[in-house]
Amino acid sequence: MPTHDLPLLDEKYGIATDLSPCHISLVGGYVVGGHVPIEIVNRLIAEKPPITGVTLPGMPPGSPGMNGKKAEPFTIYEIAKSSRKVYAVV
Repeated sequence: MPTHDLPLLDEKYGIATDLSPCHISLVGGYVVGGHVPIEIVNRLIAEKPPITGVTLPGMPPGSPGMNGKKAEPFTIYEIAKSSRKVYAVV
Protein backbone atom coordinates (compact mmCIF):
# COMPACT_ATOMS: atom_id res chain seq x y z
CA MET A 1 0.00 0.00 0.00
CA PRO A 2 1.51 3.36 -0.99
CA THR A 3 2.30 5.71 1.90
CA HIS A 4 4.15 8.95 2.53
CA ASP A 5 5.07 7.87 6.08
CA LEU A 6 8.77 7.18 5.47
CA PRO A 7 9.68 6.80 9.17
CA LEU A 8 7.09 4.00 9.36
CA LEU A 9 8.64 2.26 6.34
CA ASP A 10 12.17 2.79 7.69
CA GLU A 11 11.10 1.04 10.88
CA LYS A 12 9.29 -1.74 9.02
CA TYR A 13 12.33 -2.55 6.88
CA GLY A 14 15.01 -1.92 9.51
CA ILE A 15 16.60 1.19 8.00
CA ALA A 16 18.59 3.17 10.56
CA THR A 17 17.56 6.82 10.91
CA ASP A 18 20.92 8.13 9.69
CA LEU A 19 20.68 5.90 6.59
CA SER A 20 17.14 6.98 5.74
CA PRO A 21 16.46 7.47 2.02
CA CYS A 22 14.06 9.96 0.43
CA HIS A 23 11.83 7.15 -0.89
CA ILE A 24 11.58 3.37 -0.84
CA SER A 25 10.90 0.90 -3.65
CA LEU A 26 10.43 -2.86 -3.58
CA VAL A 27 12.40 -4.50 -6.39
CA GLY A 28 12.94 -8.20 -6.97
CA GLY A 29 12.13 -9.05 -3.37
CA TYR A 30 14.47 -6.37 -1.98
CA VAL A 31 14.00 -2.92 -0.47
CA VAL A 32 15.79 -0.23 -2.47
CA GLY A 33 16.02 3.06 -0.64
CA GLY A 34 16.69 6.32 -2.41
CA HIS A 35 18.49 7.10 -5.65
CA VAL A 36 20.52 3.88 -5.94
CA PRO A 37 22.16 3.56 -9.38
CA ILE A 38 20.60 0.86 -11.58
CA GLU A 39 23.88 -1.09 -11.84
CA ILE A 40 23.76 -1.58 -8.06
CA VAL A 41 20.11 -2.68 -8.18
CA ASN A 42 20.98 -5.16 -10.94
CA ARG A 43 23.93 -6.45 -8.89
CA LEU A 44 21.70 -6.88 -5.83
CA ILE A 45 19.14 -8.89 -7.79
CA ALA A 46 21.82 -11.03 -9.47
CA GLU A 47 23.80 -11.75 -6.29
CA LYS A 48 20.73 -12.36 -4.08
CA PRO A 49 22.53 -11.64 -0.78
CA PRO A 50 20.73 -12.50 2.50
CA ILE A 51 19.89 -8.86 3.31
CA THR A 52 16.69 -6.83 3.27
CA GLY A 53 18.02 -4.47 0.59
CA VAL A 54 20.20 -1.41 -0.01
CA THR A 55 19.91 2.31 0.66
CA LEU A 56 21.54 5.51 -0.50
CA PRO A 57 20.78 8.00 2.29
CA GLY A 58 19.39 11.44 1.54
CA MET A 59 19.19 12.96 -1.92
CA PRO A 60 22.78 13.33 -3.16
CA PRO A 61 23.26 15.71 -6.10
CA GLY A 62 24.11 13.88 -9.31
CA SER A 63 22.52 10.60 -8.23
CA PRO A 64 19.98 9.04 -10.64
CA GLY A 65 17.01 11.38 -10.89
CA MET A 66 18.69 14.23 -9.03
CA ASN A 67 19.98 17.46 -10.53
CA GLY A 68 23.48 18.73 -9.98
CA LYS A 69 26.94 17.29 -10.30
CA LYS A 70 28.17 14.29 -8.42
CA ALA A 71 30.54 15.75 -5.83
CA GLU A 72 31.85 12.49 -4.35
CA PRO A 73 31.33 8.74 -4.64
CA PHE A 74 27.97 7.43 -3.48
CA THR A 75 28.11 5.05 -0.53
CA ILE A 76 25.29 2.51 -0.70
CA TYR A 77 24.61 0.61 2.52
CA GLU A 78 23.10 -2.80 3.16
CA ILE A 79 19.77 -2.89 4.94
CA ALA A 80 20.24 -5.70 7.42
CA LYS A 81 18.93 -5.95 10.95
CA SER A 82 22.07 -7.52 12.40
CA SER A 83 24.82 -5.48 10.73
CA ARG A 84 25.76 -2.16 9.16
CA LYS A 85 27.92 -2.65 6.10
CA VAL A 86 28.74 -0.81 2.93
CA TYR A 87 27.33 -2.66 -0.08
CA ALA A 88 28.96 -0.51 -2.77
CA VAL A 89 30.77 2.73 -3.41
CA VAL A 90 30.21 4.18 -6.90
